[in-house]
Amino acid sequence: MSDRILLSPPDVGPLEEAYLLGALRSGWVAPLGPEVDAFERELADRLGVGGALALASGTAALHLALVALGAGPGQVVIVPTLTFVATANAVVYTGAEPVFVDCDETTGNLDPELLDRALTRLRGAGRRIAAVVPVDMFGSCADYGRLLPICAAAGVPVLEDAAEALGAQRDGRPAGAFGRAGVLSFNGNKIITTSGGGMLLSDDPELIARCRYLSTQARQPVAHYEHHDVGYNYRLSNLLAALGRAQLRRLDQMIARRRALRERYAKAFGGVPGVRLLADDDHGSNCWLTTVVVSPVEAGWRAADLAAHLAAEGIETRPVWKPMHLQPVFATATSVLSGAAERLFADGLTLPSGSALSDRQADRVFDAVHRFLDG
Repeated sequence: MSDRILLSPPDVGPLEEAYLLGALRSGWVAPLGPEVDAFERELADRLGVGGALALASGTAALHLALVALGAGPGQVVIVPTLTFVATANAVVYTGAEPVFVDCDETTGNLDPELLDRALTRLRGAGRRIAAVVPVDMFGSCADYGRLLPICAAAGVPVLEDAAEALGAQRDGRPAGAFGRAGVLSFNGNKIITTSGGGMLLSDDPELIARCRYLSTQARQPVAHYEHHDVGYNYRLSNLLAALGRAQLRRLDQMIARRRALRERYAKAFGGVPGVRLLADDDHGSNCWLTTVVVSPVEAGWRAADLAAHLAAEGIETRPVWKPMHLQPVFATATSVLSGAAERLFADGLTLPSGSALSDRQADRVFDAVHRFLDG
């Protein structure tokens, strides 16, 4: 068996090597430095936002943004139940309580009607709501045209978890630029990577300044170490920022490669009874991960059957996120549910979608898919 094909491995090459060597030879090896400053500037310019703060992870960015928005004990934060656990964990870090809301089954993104219902119910119960955190699932922006007015009417700020969505857009606006603040992730499997890392984005200069202060151990600007607040060691390394700058220059071509794979999956599964692609209407997705949703009754097979077939061929797949309300750690959390996330977890499968996938590897994936469908 040849090498295993991964879902979304890092896509790095000579440009990234040159940027890293340049940063290393500059002597700026410790956290922060000119590469960090440039990375923040370039990403803010790309997304048209007023400020950006480079951090150690997307989770750190979520945590700091929630702190800046005032989340804390005695408050709740609304989070989609269909998300990676980091979104919910960041709420718990602040002492606030996550409340989970179900998704739109067509896209996997937060359901606006259920959000409205959750806000009404929580406010009627006298609960203090610190924020709503929509997640741009698998690189497709949530329906902010409906979500933002609902949150504004309730007087609740929006923190956009765009960890998976750099380069995506909706209604002409880029992912990460919706709401009071936005968050990106540069984890190794994301659309671009800094190995580990994240970015906090906002048009609010006071929010960015507050989070910048907290991210550097809340150190006061004096010669000795003086601290009036509890801070965090959330800074991004100058070396990793150099890697991010190189990746940012290749972002458009990496999205184009993932989009080509998405189109090929659409063709492969087109006309197959009971099978669809998640968020197939494409409101400007970056096509981070392509997800197939299978109705076993119509298709005559399950998503797990395709996963097992591809695994035997040395091809990685992954189920859709297990909903947060089903996670043992959040078993007692308040939830507003429709069953959509549970159905997507049962019937959804993410497929190899990385821009580093070679033509030979792509052919191997699609040959295996066609053999399964033919069988």
